[in-house]
Amino acid sequence: MSNNEIIPPEVLDDNFYHSLVHCASRSDVKTILEIGSSSGEGSTDAFVKAIRNRPDSNSVKLFCMEISQARFEKLSGIYKNDSFVKPYRLSSVRVNQFPSKEAVIHFYQNFKTNLNLYPLEQVLGWLEQDLSYIASSGLDACGIDFIKKDQGIEYFDMVLIDGSEFTGSAELSAVIGAKIIALDDINAFKNFQSYQLLLNHPGYKIIAREVALRNGFAIFERVS
Repeated sequence: MSNNEIIPPEVLDDNFYHSLVHCASRSDVKTILEIGSSSGEGSTDAFVKAIRNRPDSNSVKLFCMEISQARFEKLSGIYKNDSFVKPYRLSSVRVNQFPSKEAVIHFYQNFKTNLNLYPLEQVLGWLEQDLSYIASSGLDACGIDFIKKDQGIEYFDMVLIDGSEFTGSAELSAVIGAKIIALDDINAFKNFQSYQLLLNHPGYKIIAREVALRNGFAIFERVS
């Protein structure tokens, strides 16, 4: 699948979608970072629905990250009238923060997840495609750090990690400390390791989880 192909939403009117709506409706959630917004018709819709219904919507900001040009343009168009939606066409992390080919092979061979439903050659092709797209787009930078600096944010109130299959761990490292961290695809390379880390992290507790929904999801909240 091309990085510029419009893809149908996956997070749509299911338990993960409704959990995102619930979390984004909280009055203590003012800054939300969505990593992997795609064309804005899935999880983005959940966030926007929650914020539109809040009496304090003018004090909330939703930062949407999407590197695909075609998906970014559709995302920006859909929410052009929602001033709280802040789209950024950026890579979440730098190319050198992606896992090596060897690391992906090791994971594939030693951890049985839904990634094994696909041939290894296809998985490695996805990795090469992601790296090539970032290189050709000229967007090789840590977009998470850019948004933090641009907006004067140290820790986001809520983060959804649902970007590239290969960047979940690097993205978690960049946002750890956020009040709420939502992970999609915990039964795949994307967020398998991030899920395990947060399960064992003394600073976080799990508040929602469904391992059998697509590739599984989990939501964690920071504890005092």
